[in-house]
Amino acid sequence: MEEFVERLKAYMLQVVIALDQLGNTLWPGGWADETISSRSYRMAATSGGWARMRRFVDWMALHIFRQANHCYEAYVSERQRTQEPPELRS
Repeated sequence: MEEFVERLKAYMLQVVIALDQLGNTLWPGGWADETISSRSYRMAATSGGWARMRRFVDWMALHIFRQANHCYEAYVSERQRTQEPPELRS
C-alpha cells in the first residue's frame, strides 16, 4: 500500500507540473517546457510584474509546501533538466 501511495504522489506531481507548463505556454511568450515558477525567477530581474509573481509563488510554496526559494529551485531544476526522465538528461 505504501508503494502505491508513493507512486500516486509521483504521478500527481507530474500532472501538476504539466498543468503548470500548460499555463506558462498559454501565457504570451511562454515556452512549453518551462513552469511558471521558473519563468518567474528568470524574468523577475527585468519585469516588475514577474517580480511580483515570483514573490507570490514563493510565498505560496513556503506556506503550502514549506519550500523556501521555490522559484529559484524550479529555475535550477529547469537548467539541470532534473524534471525530465533520467534517460533524457544530459
